[in-house]
Amino acid sequence: MGDKDDRSPKKKKGAKDMDDLKKEVPITEHKMSVEEVCRKFQTDIVQGLTNAKAAEILIRDGPNALTPPPTTPEWIKFCRQLFGGFSILLWIGAILCFLAYAIQAATEDDPAGDNLYLGIVLTAVVVITGCFSYFQEAKSSKIMESFKNMVPQQALVIREGEKVQINAEEVVAGDLIEVKGGDRIPADIRVISAHGCKVDNSSLTGESEPQSRSPDCTHDNPLETRNIAFFSTNCVEGTARGIVIYTGDRTVMGRIATLASGLDTGKTPIAKEIEHFIHIITGVAVFLGVTFFILAIILGYSWLEAVIFLIGIIVANVPEGLLATVTVCLTLTAKRMAKKNCLVKNLEAVETLGSTSTICSDKTGTLTQNRMTVAHMWFDNQIHEADTTEDQSGASFDKSSATWQALSRIAALCNRAQFKAAQDSVPILKRDVAGDASESALLKCIELSCGSVRSMRDKNKKVAEIPFNSTNKYQLSIHETEDPNDNRYLLVMKGAPERILDRCSTIVIQGKEQPMDEEMKEAFQSAYMELGGLGERVLGFCHLLLPEDQYPKGFAFDTDDVNFQTENLCFVGLMSMIDPPRAAVPDAVGKCRSAGIKVIMVTGDHPITAKAIAKGVGIISEGNETVEDIAARLNIPVAQVNPRDAKACVIHGSDLKDLSQDQMDDILRNHTEIVFARTSPQQKLIIVEGCQRQGAIVAVTGDGVNDSPALKKADIGVAMGISGSDVSKQAADMILLDDNFASIVTGVEEGRLIFDNLKKSIAYTLTSNIPEITPFLFFIIANIPLPLGTITILCIDLGTDMVPAISLAYEAAESDIMKRQPRNPFRDKLVNERLISIAYGQIGMIQALGGFFSYFVILAENGFLPSRLLGIRLDWDDRSCNDLEDSYGQQWTYEQRKIVEFTCHTAFFVSIVVVQWADLIICKTRRNSVFQQGMRNKILIFGLFEETALAAFLSYCPGMDVALRMYPLKPSWWFCAFPYSFLIFVYDEVRKLILRRNPGGWVEKETYY
Repeated sequence: MGDKDDRSPKKKKGAKDMDDLKKEVPITEHKMSVEEVCRKFQTDIVQGLTNAKAAEILIRDGPNALTPPPTTPEWIKFCRQLFGGFSILLWIGAILCFLAYAIQAATEDDPAGDNLYLGIVLTAVVVITGCFSYFQEAKSSKIMESFKNMVPQQALVIREGEKVQINAEEVVAGDLIEVKGGDRIPADIRVISAHGCKVDNSSLTGESEPQSRSPDCTHDNPLETRNIAFFSTNCVEGTARGIVIYTGDRTVMGRIATLASGLDTGKTPIAKEIEHFIHIITGVAVFLGVTFFILAIILGYSWLEAVIFLIGIIVANVPEGLLATVTVCLTLTAKRMAKKNCLVKNLEAVETLGSTSTICSDKTGTLTQNRMTVAHMWFDNQIHEADTTEDQSGASFDKSSATWQALSRIAALCNRAQFKAAQDSVPILKRDVAGDASESALLKCIELSCGSVRSMRDKNKKVAEIPFNSTNKYQLSIHETEDPNDNRYLLVMKGAPERILDRCSTIVIQGKEQPMDEEMKEAFQSAYMELGGLGERVLGFCHLLLPEDQYPKGFAFDTDDVNFQTENLCFVGLMSMIDPPRAAVPDAVGKCRSAGIKVIMVTGDHPITAKAIAKGVGIISEGNETVEDIAARLNIPVAQVNPRDAKACVIHGSDLKDLSQDQMDDILRNHTEIVFARTSPQQKLIIVEGCQRQGAIVAVTGDGVNDSPALKKADIGVAMGISGSDVSKQAADMILLDDNFASIVTGVEEGRLIFDNLKKSIAYTLTSNIPEITPFLFFIIANIPLPLGTITILCIDLGTDMVPAISLAYEAAESDIMKRQPRNPFRDKLVNERLISIAYGQIGMIQALGGFFSYFVILAENGFLPSRLLGIRLDWDDRSCNDLEDSYGQQWTYEQRKIVEFTCHTAFFVSIVVVQWADLIICKTRRNSVFQQGMRNKILIFGLFEETALAAFLSYCPGMDVALRMYPLKPSWWFCAFPYSFLIFVYDEVRKLILRRNPGGWVEKETYY
């Protein structure tokens, strides 16, 4: 008891640290004034830290770098492959063989080398498959290495009033730092001054829109406020100065890194299945071995002989080739998935995807196209729909309206985005744009509907500009017009709709200007609400031709101290943008639903946008309501609605913080359609753990660094190949090469198929165990000459059975594969009692009869009738007995007897191959008739020919009698097992017919594996 207590505090501390990391980020500096921050970090806002102070802090806090996690040495990984799971069974077999050989060598003058060869072969099998698996999985956890790539190399700090470039690792808390466009941010900093500074937080939050940075606190949540910039995100434009508040592992990024590398991944479902399977097979082998060991002792054998029997039985029970078969099947599926854009990093993950019951998907770029697109326009007092499809096959609108021409002109001119060079041959929607996402959307929309924006800008030269900023919330530019007779300047402006409306006194309707009255304001308000309610980002547009008498040609516009009119403008219209869903997603979500898989959307985006996209792709299906929808329909407060009445729900990240574990479980249990919006990385992890508590097998998609803890924790993490950060790719088990959610569904189908096919493969392989074990049992009980030798058993397990078993991995799906519920990992096992009963108790028994029939036929043809064989064993195996009489009184020498015995071994082996033909064909399906499924699997047909050819080669090749003790057979002896092969086929077709006729009946309960 004492030492158990010694161990636990350390474990508890580890768990406590992980719990701390899962909590929200503990930054409070954004709420402090600049002076308080300076006091806290003992720094000066002008001079920065002194060099001495900085050196002292560096010693105290350590370098500004992420601590790499402890790595597993390669040799340990290799040993895990060599001694893990299935291999243990083969090692035991090999050790027992060497032991048996040692016993024989010690007690006999001229021991048979069978057991020695067997031991060597088994050892070779384990080592070869171990190496194969090791190289397959040698993509070790490189998580931290990819975090290292994200660490900025240099930083500009101010120390003792001087600007100095130092290594980023030497930056300390309290340092005064400057960043400009293009720099990586070297630590978590509190911004104290900024000029047009925008940062790209996508590696952290997954949302691609650049965020402004300014000194004022705009939000309680440190991840959303504007006055904190985070370690290893990029500054896209502008400049900023700030005080370092956290370095290294204490930064937000550092916390995520520690969280990702510290999580337990747990065993994959298929690993658990194989373990369960090994327990069954070992149980059977040991039970039979020990039973017959005791029986042998009772029957009066010496204990040495009994031990040799025990070993023979255990070896006959172990399917030596199965480990290689499973590894090869998984590898084949992984290759097949790579063709369909799913790159599988960890072989066992192939099947995990098939047993998935919940998918937590990111929104941006996975469900959507990750490109802002203009979706709607409001002008002439009506809403027009733009085309958001990927191939431009959707709706179009009337482009001849004079108002639309005015609106498109503002959108093109008051816009700083431009196409990157040399892309004229690329379709407009696919072109790369320099500029932010919203402006790119406008640029592409105008280019598509009005032709070249560049020539429009050339004709209307820009003379002045006020860029967008967060206080004004508008962007304005002034242009010369393209009309040579008109010398007036054109002022164009876009921005937040309510701000633009406040500056307008008139509005354009059908190309005519009219006063902005209350009626128009209401029309504007309802259009704005409608577009906003669709989850779209709405911008307002207005313009004004400046009077020539006040602003003559050559007027000097001053944009700092504004000397021109910015009120009483003319409102033109609204344009709204959305990141539209990918074309293939709604269909994929529908398939998930019919396959019993719950799809949950987890996004950092706004709840309204998230809900709109969720409805667009079918995550919230037609007619299903959230609590808010029900409240709006019944016109009652939200608090009065029973949450159980709502099938769908949208949960805000800030509400998620306050939920207890039970409340969270309640939500996951009672709602079928869930959207989590405005979530933080830690919350994504909590959601995954919540689903796993419900017993779900969870797949998670993600692309940002923020997703890596959830990717690691999920049963299968799926990273994005195009937009994904290195880190998320390292943490994931699978990478979607085309970033498309629909590829996951393909993966699910492949995963389910491989599980079905592995069952078939195992059923096929295990069946031949019975005709391999029974000869030993009769040898012991009935005292007959040995019908089948151990070397011959290996020729079956590692020779003739291998290709056919692997060929079942190529079998096509039976029809219902995506219509059934996900498999329950607690109930639906890879190998269950029913599979064992069919393989061992039914088909295997018929196979054994076929083998014994051949054995008795050959001995009878040579003069030994079955009655003479009983009890003959001791004389038969006695080297000194050279006058053993057969049923007709003829005498046989030891050498002659052994040639007949080894011919019997060969015939028994060939019989097993013949009955395995039928077994292979019946294993193609579990419920359908073979006639329905057809013989379209070319690899399987090749397997049938290959095993037959191999058997013939082993029997007839000269020299085999010495090497493997295989002797040539008379052609007629090949046909002994044919009737049994036919019997197996008929028996199983009848069984499947009854299965299909009486679903859920006795036959299904007892034999459907």
